[in-house]
Amino acid sequence: MNTLKVSVVTPDGPVITGDFEMVSCKAESGEIGILPGHIPLVAPLVIDSVRLKRDKTEEVVVVNGGFLEVRPNEVSILSPSAELAADVDIARAEEARLRAEKLLEEQEDVDKERAELALMRAMNRIRVGKLGQKNK
Repeated sequence: MNTLKVSVVTPDGPVITGDFEMVSCKAESGEIGILPGHIPLVAPLVIDSVRLKRDKTEEVVVVNGGFLEVRPNEVSILSPSAELAADVDIARAEEARLRAEKLLEEQEDVDKERAELALMRAMNRIRVGKLGQKNK
């Protein structure tokens, strides 16, 4: 079966690399599904998840934005931060969510955009992390 060489990389190093049959992710323009032979593409990603499928199994990765680059049978995802859904510390993500919500509710001189992004990242980690915990 045809596969894609996939790598999800952050400034701290690779999060996952391997051969997969399909990549699904959410770009700023909408949901993208990539199969072997896909045309070259570069797209900005939103805070969401990346799903990597092979042999009827699925790996899920939390990504906090970044870029997707598709070359013939190769996909690179560069993100400021990412982690496998199964590795998400949900309690820590819940604490981050509460901190961000508190900042948005109580502080008037807070950088609202930054606090809203922190809230989005925490909620994404919680949502995707719970999926990863179910798949363990």
